[in-house]
Amino acid sequence: MSREPRAAADLRLDPQYVQRRLKAAGLRARHNLSQNFLADVDVLEGILQEADPGPDRAVLEIGPGLGFLTGGLLAAGAAVTAVELDRGLVAQLRETFAAALAEERLRIVEGDALDQDLVHLCPPPYDVVANLPYHITSPILHRLLGREPRAQRLVLMVQREVAERIAAAPGGLSYLSVFVQYHAKARVAFRVGRDSFEPAPKVESAVLVLEPYPPDDRLDAAAEDNLWRLVQAGFRERRKMLHNVLTRQLPIDGERVDAALAACGIDRNRRPQTVAVGEWLALAEALGPIPGGPGE
Repeated sequence: MSREPRAAADLRLDPQYVQRRLKAAGLRARHNLSQNFLADVDVLEGILQEADPGPDRAVLEIGPGLGFLTGGLLAAGAAVTAVELDRGLVAQLRETFAAALAEERLRIVEGDALDQDLVHLCPPPYDVVANLPYHITSPILHRLLGREPRAQRLVLMVQREVAERIAAAPGGLSYLSVFVQYHAKARVAFRVGRDSFEPAPKVESAVLVLEPYPPDDRLDAAAEDNLWRLVQAGFRERRKMLHNVLTRQLPIDGERVDAALAACGIDRNRRPQTVAVGEWLALAEALGPIPGGPGE
């Protein structure tokens, strides 16, 4: 029997309810797909508040699961495209949201999100809302941020440690931090405890909000490729001194590296995790094309 979309406030959501829904549908959480279903209505409402879906707003939802968040988005009037890998969950979603499907307010894409052309599934402007399986967070972020048309806002449930690393200040940066912060303003909206899921994961989660910058704030393709070659080289030895790392990891002599660092006012003895996005951009420009790359 189909059910109309319900706002989060109308749900009596807890782990027992999730268990009953799964059992009624003949389903179970699949460990090999990293399935942990949200079972906390307060967290659900927090995600919806951050997403702020409006009438007819296009929203790409990755990993809708049992459809609790899907229902909230539809109840707010959003037009949702949901990508779900689990065939059993797809059948459950089609039954639950038969009316929304018939009215073309919901489209379900069955398949692996990593196999989809994600940035072209929704007509722009669009937003992304996702409870990401932790093991695909990085590749999904690269697919969503690395190409146009990018979403205007991304509200993502990810592992807490990853969320905090992505939004970190210089001193705690990683390659993923630099990549994301180059493309978007990042902040951790709130943390989510293990008991907010059924089954409970082994780690805490957090809701990460990304607001991508306009296209004209980015480098051209060749310059971006050069930048990522530089940043990747730096983070291969993230706790070593920057001068030593770059001269070992890049086909550039030490004098050229030192000259570029000095031109940018970056101490040669700093560690890569202390270098802010703007400093990486300045260093890439000062170094110029890296030998062996397409921008050489």
